[in-house]
Formats: sequence, C-alpha cells, structure tokens
Amino acid sequence: MADAAGAWFAGRGWQPFAFQREVWAAMACGESGLLHATTGAGKTYAVAFGAIARIEEPKPTSAPPLSVLWITPMRALAADTARALQAPLAELRPRATLGLRSGDTPSAERARQDKRWPTVLVTTPESLSLMLTRANAEAELGQVRTVIVDEWHELIGSKRGVQVQLALARLKRWNPGLVVWGLSATLGNLQEAMATLLGHEQGRLVQGRIDKTLVIDTLLPDEPGRFTWGGHLGAQMQPAVVREIENSTGTTLIFTNVRSQAEIWYQLLLEARPDWAGSIALHHGSLDKAVRDWVEAGLKAGTLKAVVATSSLDLGVDFLPVERVLQIGSAKGVARLLQRAGRSGHAPGRPSRVTVVPTNTLELVEAVGAREAALAGRVEQRRSPEKPLDVLVQHLVTVALGGGFTADDFYDEVRRAPAYQALTRDEFDWALAFVERGGASLHAYPEYHRVQWVAEEEGTGAGAGPLQGDAWPPWGADAARPGAGRYRVPDRGIAQRHKLQIGTIVGDTAMKVAWVSGGTLGTIEESFIARLSAGDCFVFAGRVLEYVRTKEMTAFVRTATRPNGRVVVWNGARMAFSTEMADAVRTVLERAGSGPGGSLVLDSPELRAAGPMLDAQRRLSRLPEPGTLLVERYRSREGHHLFVYPFAGRHVHLGLAGLLAWRLARDDPNTYSLAFNDLGFELLGAKPISTEALEADQAFTIDHLLDDVLASLNARELAQRRFREIARVAGLIFTGYPGANKGMRQLQASSSLFYEVFRKYDAGNRLLGQAEQEALSQELELGRLREVLQGLSARRLLWVELRAPSPFSLPLMVERFRERLSNEKMKDRLARLLAEAEQRLDAPPAGISMPPRPRGARSAPRNA
Repeated sequence: MADAAGAWFAGRGWQPFAFQREVWAAMACGESGLLHATTGAGKTYAVAFGAIARIEEPKPTSAPPLSVLWITPMRALAADTARALQAPLAELRPRATLGLRSGDTPSAERARQDKRWPTVLVTTPESLSLMLTRANAEAELGQVRTVIVDEWHELIGSKRGVQVQLALARLKRWNPGLVVWGLSATLGNLQEAMATLLGHEQGRLVQGRIDKTLVIDTLLPDEPGRFTWGGHLGAQMQPAVVREIENSTGTTLIFTNVRSQAEIWYQLLLEARPDWAGSIALHHGSLDKAVRDWVEAGLKAGTLKAVVATSSLDLGVDFLPVERVLQIGSAKGVARLLQRAGRSGHAPGRPSRVTVVPTNTLELVEAVGAREAALAGRVEQRRSPEKPLDVLVQHLVTVALGGGFTADDFYDEVRRAPAYQALTRDEFDWALAFVERGGASLHAYPEYHRVQWVAEEEGTGAGAGPLQGDAWPPWGADAARPGAGRYRVPDRGIAQRHKLQIGTIVGDTAMKVAWVSGGTLGTIEESFIARLSAGDCFVFAGRVLEYVRTKEMTAFVRTATRPNGRVVVWNGARMAFSTEMADAVRTVLERAGSGPGGSLVLDSPELRAAGPMLDAQRRLSRLPEPGTLLVERYRSREGHHLFVYPFAGRHVHLGLAGLLAWRLARDDPNTYSLAFNDLGFELLGAKPISTEALEADQAFTIDHLLDDVLASLNARELAQRRFREIARVAGLIFTGYPGANKGMRQLQASSSLFYEVFRKYDAGNRLLGQAEQEALSQELELGRLREVLQGLSARRLLWVELRAPSPFSLPLMVERFRERLSNEKMKDRLARLLAEAEQRLDAPPAGISMPPRPRGARSAPRNA
C-alpha cells in the first residue's frame, strides 16, 4: 500500500513526508500509536492510507464489511473528514463504501446504514456509543480493524474522551488485534496522551516535524488608553478589523471565544459595511444545520469574504481559501491560539498567521505572552478525568443493551480504559447495583431498575425480574447468581429513553428558534428565552429578532423593526487562563518593569502600545517583580479594598478569594464582597483589612486546605450544581422525547430532588462524592490552588497604598459593578473612578521599593 499511496500522491504532484511513510509502515505491521504534527502538515492522509490498506479485499460480488471507524469531536469536522477520505478510498479500494453518522445525519441515511454499514464510517463519540447499544453490536463492530481518533487533544480531558476509552475497550475485547491511532496538533504531554488512548497496549509516537512558518502578531489599537477593563477597546477595533478584511485577497476567519461575542462582531462588521451582507457569514454551534452547511460550503469554495466563528470551526477543518485568521480578544490558552492559527495556510509549506485583536489594553500583554509561549513550545498538558462514575453508569446500560455482559468479564474490560485503571471492584459493584436496583433510595421505582440479570434459558425476553429482598448491595459477583446468564435491559421504554440521551455533553435546555411564518434559525438556551416578554428584541443568527411567543419548546420570532436588541448570552461563556498562559503573562510583566532606574522595558510593538497603561500602573502602584506578590489597598466610599495579583487564572482566583476572605474573617470578623479575573482578585471589606493577618504564615498555608475551602465557599451549592450534570449523564433525569423536552426549571428541580433524597436516605451514594470532587477539581482547580498557595507562601509581599484605582485594580472593580449595577449606573461610577485616577497620575508614584527579605518573609505596607 505504501507504493500505491506514493503513486496516489505523485499523481497529484505531491511527495509524502517521512512521518507519513512512518505511520503507513507502522500500521501495516499492526502497530497502534499517536501522530503529533502541526496543523495542515498532512496528518489525515498519514493515517487514512494506513487504514485503507488494512481493509481486506472482499469477494468480487460483495463490499467489505465495516472495517474503519474514524471518530471526530465535531460534526463540521466529521463532514470535512468524509470529503477528504472519498477520493483515496474510491481509487485504492473501489468496492469499499464511505459513510457519515452524527447528530446531523438524516433519518433516511441512518436507516440505510442500519441495514448495511459502510466500510469506512466517520462518526462522533456519542454516535459510536449509540452503535454499541445495538443488540447485534458484536457481530457488526467485531470486524472493525482500525480506529482513528481525530483531535485527541480536544477529547482527552473531558468525559467525551472517557466515552471513547470505554468504547475502545469494548472494541478491543471483540478484536484484540484492533489498531488504534490518535491525531493531535497541540499537546504538551504526548507520551501520557498516547497511553490514555491505547490503554495497556504499547504504541508508537510519531512526530511530524515539518518546517512551517508561524506568524502571531497583534492588531494595535489607535488609542489603547492608560486604563482599561473588559471590552474597553471592542468598538474601537471595528475600523481596523474592517481594513484587515478589505486588504485580504482571500477569506478571513474571525474567531471569538464565545457565541455572544461572535454575534456582536458580526453586527459590527455589517454596521460598518452593509454592502457585505451575503458575502460575510456567522458560524457557531447554536445555528441551524442548514446555515452551518452553507457557511462551510462557502469557506470551501472561497466565495465568502469573512466568517465570524467560535470553536465550531477551529478543529481540523480544511479551508484552503482562508488567508487570514483574526482572534478577537485573548485566546486564553496557547494550544487554542495555535489551533486557530492553523486554520490559515492549512496545507504543507504554506505559512500560518493569526492576528490578535485586543478588546482591552491588558490583552496586548497577553498577546505577547501567548506568542512567546507558543514559539517556545510551552503548550498545555491535558489529562483524562479519573473514573467518573456517571459515565460508567451510562456505559453499563449501553452495553447491557448491546448484547449484555457478565460482571466479572466486564469489570476487567472497563479497567482496560485508563480512566478506570484504579477502579475498585467495590466501586464497580456499586455502579452495577445502582443501575440494577436504583440504589438504596430508588429501589421502589421500577424505572430505575434499568438492567436485570437474565438467565441464559430466558434469552433476551422479559428476564428474571428484579431480585427479591432488601439486601444492599445485592450481588458482588456472577458466581452468586442463580445459573448462567447476562445483564440486559429488559424494558423497551427504558431502552428507548437511554438511547435518546446517550452522551456526556450537558448544557442548558435548548429551545428552537423559529420564524412565525415557518423555518428555523437554530437554538438558544431556555434560560435566556425565559427572560423575554412579547415584543422584546434580541440579536441572534446575525439578525435583530422580535420575540413573539413560546409554544412547545419553540420560541417564535419575526424580523424586528428596531435596529438593535439584547445580545444572546449562553451559560459557561467565560474562559480562564491556562497555567501556561498565566505564567507567560506574569513573565512579560516582570520583564516590562525591570528597566534600570524603574524604567519600562517595552521590547515589542504590543508592549509599546500598552506603554501608557504600564506606566500608569508603575506610577500609581507597582508592576510585578520576580519572587514577589503584588498587593494593593484602597479606601473608597464603598469600603476597604484589597487587591491581590497571583496571576493564576480566574478559576484559581475564585477559590483563592473565598479562601483568603474566610481565613481573614475567622481571625478578625468582617464582611467581604469578592471579584476576580485572570490577573487577580479583590476583597471589599466593610472594615479595614488587617495587614498582620496577611503577614501571618496561616494566610497562604496549605494546611487543612480542603476543610478551609469547603468552609469558605458554599460547597454544597457548587456540588449540587455539578450534580445536575452528573444526574443527566447517569440517566437519573430524562430530558424528554423530541419535541417535548422538559424545561430547564423542571430539570433543575428534578436534579435537586435527587440530590436531597440521596443526602437524606442514601448518604453513601457515590455520585454525591463525585459531585463534590468535580466541584473542587474542575470549578475551583484544587490541585492548581494548592500549587499556587505553595508558591505564594514563598513570595515577598509588595504592598501599595493606592491613592486611586490602578490599571490592574480597575477591571476588578468593573467586574463587581457588572454584577449589581445597571449599565447607566456603572457608566457613571466608572467615569468618576477614571477621573480620579487620571487626576492622580501627575502626582509622584505611591509605590515604595522594599528591600530584599529572607525567603518567606513579608514586608509591611507603607503609605506614600
């Protein structure tokens, strides 16, 4: 096949790279592995030809059975991959067929596939799990010889990646010779990532080192200003972005971090250039499939001048006409910026370029940090969740549908998935008993008896029925069962409900948005629609719409006569710095403030543009210095402010702010309001905040950290919020049949009811423990919080008494204002603070240099 692949390349004037030939040879020998190469280097064809070569030639009168599964994390990527595979498959295996199965696949095509699977199937983790529920799954999928997992870096750190691990363990049980390859472009822990994909199997790591020019630059604002806050520069950058699009000879792809920002920027472009209507487009996951397909086709053909998109287009999709990529705001992560840069020049030998468009002046500094980290190869590491029991509970029902299982064999199989290597038999037996009897508190409800032990002689019918008695847990091993048999799902209704909500993607309940006159636009979270009244206007799908009414989980709209409206806001719309980004930004700021005699080191265009802001921070306060922790104090009519800057990202700062407030108030009672962003956090106290408390060793100690974190925050509320997602993944809550979804309030009420019932009557329910663990590890990043505290305890405090808000502290104050003030009131408050700060800038600096202190020692605050 290597010769055939080489000939196919030569026929197109191409020459295979060495890494592509290495992958072909490894796959021909039956080796599995991970291919890591830059975006656009040719990873798809490296594994595609190896997979095609492994398709066995069938008899002349038949097509080969399902032989290759290609798993992708996104529907747009699935469609693009299918198009890329079509030509080589048709030429090299003419009798082989190609299919696509995802949430977008029409029902007619699904029906055809149900009768006969294609030879090569491009699918998603959720669709693969659905395939495992088929009664004859082993016969259909047991012949699969090759599995390709695309964009493994996107899946590995999520429960979707755990889904893939469990599915691979199932497929390997049926075919021990299964060859598995993962593809990635942006990962910092390659060996670990490969081990997570392959499990116990040894693999080959192939790194495609292709010389490719990467350009990361910044669109500089005309007037960055000396003070800044979130969104401060957004509208000012509109003309510059329009000029970049005008000057581009190809298509410009404009990435935003969230969907609401995409909607805003699409409107800004149309506002500046109404004549671009029809030649620019909007793309995100909430838009109707027909709209997304039209945009993707336009990108392929090069007929669109620009597309504003979210992460819906930043993975692996091949759009050769894209010449420029603009990133609105900070990418927040090095890998994300590299991934998006690769959307331009998406071919070997073509340069990739991404231009950051700052939405506030601090993002100029973030752009420098991201570029330096990217060029130095400091890319984020990603790790799998550890034994999430909600995913295991779901998988138990899935496999019980797909032919059934015995407990001992299935326990061994599950532990071959790296996420469950540490799963104890006690934990497995608990999960099995939970789906069989519903746990200690749900055993009286038949709908939670989802699987039953069915004796062999009873076949796949109604089964032996639920076990008698109230013993809990019921059975620890198959040997205790009365005769041979398997766990199966005996109830057709339970089976149907399970299939309808397979997967681990959990968000707010989506409501369809449709024209009153007919036709759909996409979906919006119910929580946003619930706040609208008839006649209210909002911006969605690039239009200003007037809300008319809601009927049967559909929001009906008409074109608005007003020129503007509310921007739709989706939940989870804030990203946080990665550890690598946080470290990079702090390094840039420390270097900027290290000039002789307190001068600034402005060694890049971005820092020179940010110079006025950095100078204002230096004069009103201080810039970070190596081995120090900057702490600012300020007195206002609101109370006593304490600003702390660990530069650890907003998730860590959320936990750190609550922890510090609780520890300070424990020794000196006070009432605090909290605010936090990626740079630091603010404590606003009703009384003065004692500096002695911060000087004490107990302020940043890791002793009793877990107990203190749980006491400092509403840990129960955090855990209950995580439990809502866990309950849905574990199948406790049915979200409804198509067209009759439950409302979000109903789902929240249901999950809250389960949470309280388990707490009162089933305190040992392991899903409660999982909710607490996820709240700590994912929402508060407890592990990272511990590392940050250890670092802070060794730093010297740099105290500054502020005469006016500093450029670092002002964004924190604005964060707090936004939570409780109307736009008009916030505008007035902000104007007053800015006037005060500008007036103070002409006075001498307030910061006083502190002499070096012994490691761990702290310096006392001084007034200027």
